[in-house]
Amino acid sequence: MKKVLLLSLVLVVGLLGKSFAADVAMVEVQNKTCPISHEEVGKNGMKPHKVTYKGKIYNLCCSMCEKDFNKDPEKYTKLMEAEVAAEQGTPVGKKQ
Repeated sequence: MKKVLLLSLVLVVGLLGKSFAADVAMVEVQNKTCPISHEEVGKNGMKPHKVTYKGKIYNLCCSMCEKDFNKDPEKYTKLMEAEVAAEQGTPVGKKQ
């Protein structure tokens, strides 16, 4: 009986863990310009440097820009969000 209860508990915890993981999926913003250097992300075949902030993944042109990004992430994420919204013709803060 104890084995059945333990197995049931493990199964429930496993299912809840999968459900929670799906709820916190990361969103790629897909900005094309680095807000620090103002360089095009991925220029000349360079792989974009990705940073994560508040559940979103942002692109920087290189790893060296991450230091400045970390000093004021709110400032830079707003710039990147505005860039993407302008490209899509969506006002900042509004969902498509």
